[in-house]
Formats: sequence, C-alpha cells, structure tokens
Amino acid sequence: MIVHGYPRRNVEESTRCEEGQILQIDGITVWDGQREVGLRTLAIEGDRVVSLQATDIGRFPELCAIPGLVDTHVHLVGHAGPGHADFATWPITTTIEEQVLHGVAHAQRAMRRGVTTLRDLAGDNCQIAIRRAFDAGVLEGPRLKVHSVVGMTGGHADLFIPPAIAAAQRKPVADGPDECRRLVRSWARAGTDGIKITTSGGVLSMGDRSAWRNYTHAEIDAIVDEAHALGMAVAAHAHSAAGVEAALDGGVDSIEHATLITADQAVRAAAAGTTVAPTLLINEAIAEAKVPVTPEAQEKAAQLVVERDGLLRHAASVGVEFVLGTDANGAHVDFGDEMAEVIRMQEVLGYDAERALQAATSRAAVVVGLGGSVGRIAPGYGADVVVMRGRPWLDLTDLRTENIVAVVSRGRVVAGELPGS
Repeated sequence: MIVHGYPRRNVEESTRCEEGQILQIDGITVWDGQREVGLRTLAIEGDRVVSLQATDIGRFPELCAIPGLVDTHVHLVGHAGPGHADFATWPITTTIEEQVLHGVAHAQRAMRRGVTTLRDLAGDNCQIAIRRAFDAGVLEGPRLKVHSVVGMTGGHADLFIPPAIAAAQRKPVADGPDECRRLVRSWARAGTDGIKITTSGGVLSMGDRSAWRNYTHAEIDAIVDEAHALGMAVAAHAHSAAGVEAALDGGVDSIEHATLITADQAVRAAAAGTTVAPTLLINEAIAEAKVPVTPEAQEKAAQLVVERDGLLRHAASVGVEFVLGTDANGAHVDFGDEMAEVIRMQEVLGYDAERALQAATSRAAVVVGLGGSVGRIAPGYGADVVVMRGRPWLDLTDLRTENIVAVVSRGRVVAGELPGS
C-alpha cells in the first residue's frame, strides 16, 4: 500500500508506517546529511528508508527533506509543564515516577520539532526506562542514548543538590579509582549506554567554580579504562583549560562545552578525534539572565563567555570536530531550540551552512554511536526525516521550527503532514 499523504490532523497525533506499508514522497529535493542529492522519490517502510530514487519531476519546489537532527547533550528530567519551576528544588521534591513523565514530554517535544535522536548526559534509571519504552514502541519518542554520571563527592555533578539533603536522596558518587570502577560497572549493569565525567566545575551547580578541578588523574584513568573495557563512550564536561587538559589526558571520547580550550589543546583534540559540543545558547542565556538564574550562576557564565567565541572559532579552524549539543533542560534551553543552536554555531565557529547542518545530523550521529543508522537519508538508514520549507544547507536561516512541514521519527509521522496528493 502506497501512502502519499494522510488526512490533516493535529500535530500531536501520528501515523505509523506498519510493516508492508510504504510512506512515500514523490519529487522532493533531498539533502542527505552530507550533501544535496537533488530531486528524489523517498520511500519508507517501517523504520527504514528503503529507496531514494532520482526523478526529473519536482512536485514541491519550495520544500526539502533533511535528516532528523541529533542533539548530543540534553537533560530530559526537569519540569516540562507550563510556567516556571525552581530548577534546583524540582528534582528533589518530585517522585521519580513524575520525573519519567516530564522526561517523556521533553523528548516528545524535541521530536516534534525535528530532533529525532537525543543523548541524555546525566541519566539514571529514569532515562533508561524512557529509552526502553521508546525502543519497545510502548510510547512514541525519539531515539535516546543515555550516559550516566560518575561524579566525585563535592564535584560539579554533586553540587546540584544542596548539602543539607540526606545521602539517601543524593545521586551516587565515587571517590578513588576502585570506587570509580565500581560505579562504572554499576551503571553498565543498569543498562546505560555511556559514562559522563566532569573534569571542571560548572555554572549551575551551587557553591561551585568552573575553574575547580574534579577528580585525580588516577580516577579519570580508571573511569575511562573501565568504560572503554565495557564498550561505553565517555563524555567529559569541561569549561576550564585545566578541565579540557585533564579530559584529553584521560582519553575521553567527547568534551562538553570546552569553553576555554587553548590553541595547543585544540590541536590535540583535532589529532585525537575528540569531538566538542559547545552548548552556546545556554551559557549566553545564563550570562545575560535571559532565563531565571541565581546571581552566582550569572556571574560564572558571564566570566566564561567573554573569551569563548574566539577560542572556539580557532579550534574549529584547526579541525576540531564540533557537533550539536544544547544542554537543553527545559528551564534554560527549551527542547526545540536545537535549530537556533545550529544557527549560533555557524556564527561562532565560522562554518558555512552545510558544515553546520552536518554537525547537527551525520556528524552528530557518529558521536552518539549511531553513525551507521541515523543522521542520513539513505537506503538502510532509520526513517528519521524532516520536511521543511527552504534550503537550510544553502541558507541556514531557513533552519527554523516554523519552517517545519512534517516530521517522521522511527517511520511515524509525528508532526504535521507529508506533502502529497
């Protein structure tokens, strides 16, 4: 059965492409995640692109199809409802059952705005449960990868919770190489996909300083060695030059923020293939108090962004692999702000439109371990497609949520409707 479109429906509803049924878009310009491939007839069966045939007949000259975006750095668990909830207290005054529901809402919001793959970088059993429900088709949602934190007592990850909170309510921490190895193994047993460490202090953590060192070198070495032994990638939060240095010395797979990366460190990162998610919008929003933040957090962010743009632009010029990562949490960056982040990446890093779009699709897919299955529109790849107005690989200002016509995630039309008769 060929389905060229479907009746107009609310964007909150979806159409599933069942086995044996084909979703098809005839004669649309396709950008495949790396380059424009011209007019194509795109066919999807189940959760797979099954055909991308060239055609001379263009039916939708104002539209295009691009892969669903990949955000390599999000935090799903946070208040997803209307209004404002206190960022610091909400997670410790809300049950895990309620947190799961809010996390699902955030993930679905991102998906309907064209982001069909997410990597949560502070996950635990809550995000693992969400991932399993999405993968099983119990709930509709994007592809989700989960990294769990191995943090130290009093480190960046530990300082999101006030010190008066009892140990039983705090996230697990590890001190010393042996405890670090044990916590990596515990997360692997729980079903996490990767590990996150924090080699510097941070911005939103309370009583913290971005320049503070986290861990000893022996602890970092133990975490990375154990994670890699178990087939898990390691992402390192690092704002300071010292934090970036520790992450590079430890052999991590990606660095989050890398705000004050030096010229020498940029050369090292490029040579090692260590990717960076610069998370630009969130630090700007906090520095300028565009979102509810404490004076402490605003001051820390403002100090960081002063030097940031020139350092990151130089890093890009020497070949550091930058990919989309927003740090979206629903409070300081919304799920759905990914397209705005890509535009900001182009401005800061000096990329042309196509390179910036690659950073949000095919290149980001590699970072989350899905380079062979998402981030591209090609036969055999997963069926994650965004139909848009414009040509964002030529003019990145076309990459805006208001230009979305339809979103296909895992072979389901989850927003808008496919163009067709």
